[in-house]
Formats: sequence, structure tokens, C-alpha cells
Amino acid sequence: AQIRQLPVEPVEQVNQDVSLTAIETPALPEPQTVWQRMLSGYQLDKPMNSRVKAEYDWYLKHPEYLRRVQQRAEPFIHHILNEIEQRQLPTELALLPVVESAFQPFAYSHGRAAGLWQFIPSTGKYYGLKQNWWYDGRRDVIAATAAALDYLQSLNKQLGHWEYALAGYNAGAGNVRRAIRKNKKRNLPLDYWHLDLPRETEGYVPRLIAISLIFRDAEKLGIELLPIADSPRIAVVDVGSQIDLAKAAQMADMQMDELYHLNPAFNRWATDPDGPHRLVVPIEKADIFKTALAGLKPADMLQWQRYKIKAGDSLSVIARQHQTTTAIIKDVNNLKNNRIRAGKYLLIPVSSADAKVYSQSVSQRLARKQNTKRKGNRVSYNVQPGDNLWDISRQFKVSYKQLAKWNGMAPGDTLRPGQKLVVWTDKKSPTVASSPININQRMSKIRYTIKRGDSLYEIADKFNVSVADLKSWNGINGSMIKPGQKLMLQVDVTEQL
Repeated sequence: AQIRQLPVEPVEQVNQDVSLTAIETPALPEPQTVWQRMLSGYQLDKPMNSRVKAEYDWYLKHPEYLRRVQQRAEPFIHHILNEIEQRQLPTELALLPVVESAFQPFAYSHGRAAGLWQFIPSTGKYYGLKQNWWYDGRRDVIAATAAALDYLQSLNKQLGHWEYALAGYNAGAGNVRRAIRKNKKRNLPLDYWHLDLPRETEGYVPRLIAISLIFRDAEKLGIELLPIADSPRIAVVDVGSQIDLAKAAQMADMQMDELYHLNPAFNRWATDPDGPHRLVVPIEKADIFKTALAGLKPADMLQWQRYKIKAGDSLSVIARQHQTTTAIIKDVNNLKNNRIRAGKYLLIPVSSADAKVYSQSVSQRLARKQNTKRKGNRVSYNVQPGDNLWDISRQFKVSYKQLAKWNGMAPGDTLRPGQKLVVWTDKKSPTVASSPININQRMSKIRYTIKRGDSLYEIADKFNVSVADLKSWNGINGSMIKPGQKLMLQVDVTEQL
């Protein structure tokens, strides 16, 4: 049989003169930055008047400042923009922390305002920002951002205009209303620019407008906007209960400074035992941290110490010695009241590392501030009963505002007896300032009338004294006391916090 061959199609010749480089791949669009996203949501009016121009010129003269605030904003700006856009608010509000705090998470102002959004204590509490020994919600970027936007929305609803709302955020809605009423009576214009407001507030709205204009026109002005990608930089991880921050940092493969800067609300060596039970970590560390948490027993989140109660101990004294609180010791040990018995044992949570490891805790930040070298001689001063910053500043011939700043305080903060202040002065220290507070300066006699249900243990615990001393001062042999009976106590004023 013959094999029949099919005709072969001629192969088309490839033109050898065509260069491969001539075939171009379409260019992919560059990823959007967080700043481009912010600019697309601008809504506020932006007049370039003399007040705005003054702020605008200042920013232009300080490009390094603009760079620093962007670097500080980088972990949080995407989250803040998300929150703003979900509420359909002007995205210029994402720049308000530049005006308020320069995006410094530990910022604390002369007016006792704290955090990126600079809440004062009372307004913070009103908007649900918890503040206690362990935790200050005003510095919690997640909680404070939500609270700040709630507050701004409320002000805008009350006052009817964003310029009024922003002025109200700085000076209070009452001041804005009074200024509007004043202009109405005088038949003066009622817009923000004509209101008689506090000097700081008159510069507040112009400052936000100026910074938003500079970000809008950055390329034309030669101002560098850092290419921060429009993607999440942080993740919020539910840890379930109180956790030692040193242990958390180790589990998340983070440095302590980084953990504190993402979680600036935590004042101490651990999270608040009563919550919030969450930690913010870099997005790339979230899975590592979650995996480590999953393999950790709840009892291992803290380090525990078994403490043997000594005669004369009180819960408050034991708590202070171990940098914790009476409430925690009672909760951990299932104590219904403050009664404790010598010889028995208490389980107490303690930090797993040395105090210096907790680098951004309240005590460590204060120590660094007080030890910063400044002009003059460094004097340590122990606060006496009745002292205030003004009187101490007059005594050393320094500014009371400077005195507050040297000690991480606001001028209006209350002093407590026994508190240690640092003063930088050319004046030589008086005896009371340079030497430790003596026993006569520390102790104060008070009288206490016994109430129904009182016990020696509860009275001793309330005033941070030992039961043995309480008995000795009052000639009590047993433990029987009666309602209406008066006791004399020698109270250490440095312990009455």
C-alpha cells in the first residue's frame, strides 16, 4: 500500500528586522499613596487670607518639620482615613493631629491634653476614654480617633459649620456660641473669621487650612510627601486578658519602644487588667503574634509571685510594693474584703523584666525628662503639704511653666506631698529641697471616728498603716473597737496618693 502524504503548508518567514524591544508592555499605574487618597476627599473651604498665609509661610520654612510629622503619622494615617471616610467626613480632618500634637503619641500639653487628638481629662471621659493608673484612653490611637471624630461630628451638628466645629474642638462649643451671639448683637459678620475667639483658637483653623493646602500643592511647592502606601500598616489583636508588655513584645518579635509607640495608652508594665484587651502591632507581625498567643495559657500571660503576708501588712502597701493595685490582688486571690492574715500567702502579678525594659512607661518617660541636662544646677525637691507649682517656682526664681515642663506636668496639675520634682536653677537649693523629706515633714496626725462595720484591718488598709502601729498609737490590746470611738493615726503624707 502506498502512503499518501498530505501537502505541507509553507512556513511563514519571520521578519528578522523587527526588534524585540519595540514590543512594549503597557505601564502599570503606580500604587496610590495615602496622601493621594486623602486629597481626593477634601471638603473644607480654603481661603488664603492673612491668617492662613502666616501659618502657610511658617510650614514652608520648616520642611523638616513636615517630614517628621509624616514619619510619625505613617503607622496610623491609613486607619484614621478609613474612619473618616466611613463617616463621610472631610478628609482634611486626618491632618488635625498635625495641628494638635504633631502626631506625637505621648504629647501632653500645658492644658492637660494628651495623645494625638489632645483630649483633656473631662472631655475624654465624656467620650468614653477610660483613664486610670494602668491606662489612658486619650493616648489610645484606636479609641481616641473614634472619640475625636464623634466629638467633631457632634460639634458640627450643634454649630452648623465645620469652621465653627473646629474652633469648638479647640476652645469649646460654649466659647464659639458666645462669640456668635456677641457679633449678632453688634451686627457684625458671623463667619468664623470675624469671631472674637481666644488667640490660640484664632490660629487653629488657619493652621489646619494651611497644612491641607501645602499637602495639596506639595509637588508645585517642592515639598516632599513620603510615599506611604494606601494600605494598612497596623493590626489590632485581641489578647483576651491582661498581658505583660515585655512578654507581648517578645511574642510579636518587636522592640519595646515600638510596642509602646503603637500602644501609647498603657502607663505601666502590663495592659489594664479590666481592658481594653487588645494590642496594636505592625501588620506583618500580626500572624506571628496570634500564633504565639494561641499557644499561651491565660495564666502564663503574667508572671506570678507567691507572697507571704507579714504582721502589719495591708493590701495597699503590698500592692504599691509590687507596682500593682489592691483591686487586682483581691480579684486574683478571691478576697471579698481587705482583710488579710499574717502567715497566709497571696498570689501577686509582677513584671517579668527590670523596670528600665518598659522604656515608655510613665515612670521611665518621667525619669528621662527629669534627667535631661539643662542650663543651671539640677535640684531635687520633695513636695510638701500645701505646695503648688507657683510657690515652688517663686522659691527658685524660675518659670512655673518651665517647672511643670521639666517634670512632665501641665501647669494646672495637682501636686501630692512626697512627689519628687526636678528644678534647674542657678539658685542654691534650700535644705528641704536637697535632702530627703524627714519623718516630721512626712507624718501628719489625724483623728478618725470608727463607723459601724469598721475593723482595725480595714482602717489600717485605708490609711496605709500597719495594724500594730494603729494599736500602739491608741493603746489597744485586742482587736475590739466600737462605732463612735475615736482613733489617732500618724499618716505618712507621701503615701496618700
